[in-house]
Amino acid sequence: MRRAWLILALVAGLAGCGSSGPSSSTTSTSKISAAPAPSTAPARPAGACRTAQSPKTSASFYSLVKQGFFDGLTFHRVAAGFVIQGGDPTGTGAGGPGYTVVEEPPKNTQYLLGDVAMAKTQTQPAGASGSQFFIVTAPNVTQSAGLTPDYALVGKVSSGIDVVEKIGSLPTNPPQDGSPSPPVVMSKVTVSTG
Repeated sequence: MRRAWLILALVAGLAGCGSSGPSSSTTSTSKISAAPAPSTAPARPAGACRTAQSPKTSASFYSLVKQGFFDGLTFHRVAAGFVIQGGDPTGTGAGGPGYTVVEEPPKNTQYLLGDVAMAKTQTQPAGASGSQFFIVTAPNVTQSAGLTPDYALVGKVSSGIDVVEKIGSLPTNPPQDGSPSPPVVMSKVTVSTG
């Protein structure tokens, strides 16, 4: 069976990260991979993601990427030792694409370092998503932070976890869980299959 691979490259501009001056900027790349697994595959194949587990959510995310929806948006939230979050067109944590997809994840879902999942509000049902997503920055936030299996998984960082960690270590306002300083912009988000 041929597997279609979806590779999403986040190119994040990190103003001032790793530099000695406040006006310099660097551009770093992180790749997120997703592969539909055949029905006989284990629930969590190494290095692959769960698009088969959340096909509507993954299709929505793919469509937003193809439309350029994420280009120029920020990672508006960094929660130290937990997640980095982006995909909000308002940059406030309250925006989205104008629609919601609901696809409840399996009850045994765990959120591990590098997993990419869709964010939702506490009042939305399990698996609800729009455009906001988060990337896990701790080894297992299901265990360490008690994150319940309410968030649809769409990908896993396959390279560039150092970029994710760099974003996750930025100072925030308010401290520990807020907007990163300096701001982190997703210059270009792309998807390729093959």
